[in-house]
Amino acid sequence: MRRRLPAAGLALGIVLTLLAAAPALAAGYRYWSFWDGAAGGQWSYATQGPSLARPADGSVQGFRFAVSKDAAAEAAKPRAAADFEAVCGATAPVEGRKRVALVIDFGVQADAPTGEVVPQEAPRTACAQLAPEATTAEALAAVAKPLRYNSAALLCAISGYPQHGCGEQMAETGAAQASPEPSGSAPGGGPSAGLLVGIAAVAVLAAAGVWQSRRRRR
Repeated sequence: MRRRLPAAGLALGIVLTLLAAAPALAAGYRYWSFWDGAAGGQWSYATQGPSLARPADGSVQGFRFAVSKDAAAEAAKPRAAADFEAVCGATAPVEGRKRVALVIDFGVQADAPTGEVVPQEAPRTACAQLAPEATTAEALAAVAKPLRYNSAALLCAISGYPQHGCGEQMAETGAAQASPEPSGSAPGGGPSAGLLVGIAAVAVLAAAGVWQSRRRRR
């Protein structure tokens, strides 16, 4: 029994050390999500970026800045309805041009980067008149400059907000992490496969040590 306790204690210590080294679970990302207006004033998560989307005349496009999961079911939606008439009803149609309603929600102060203030609390709306082939990015540029993109063409800022940062991964504490994929973390925020394999290996070694101790006692 005396020989088994040191081996088991050592194994437990290594497992606890590995678990302590695992990074905090990711709470989500701080970014501008992009939405398509759907029937009944609802929103559906856009399946392509604003630089590729070419909305038809009468469309509603939405943007929301928030800390949220990068998934349609868990991303924060714009807090105003996708109502084309409410946004573009007073803008007369022009032949050879299309009207696209835009809802821009700057989010809440709790999601603002450190040192920055949300430009306005209520969502902003605007009606853009564009050429028929124009993209959502062009519609946004027509009514909400300045825009900021990163080198991967990710939309980072609308009307200059936020001034810094772009799609940072957030820890459970709400603090931004420097890397979108920190070492030792899986995309879902849990322990990586390598960490789990290491723990399993320690458990196997501990079991082998106990078995060896029993053999020596016989």
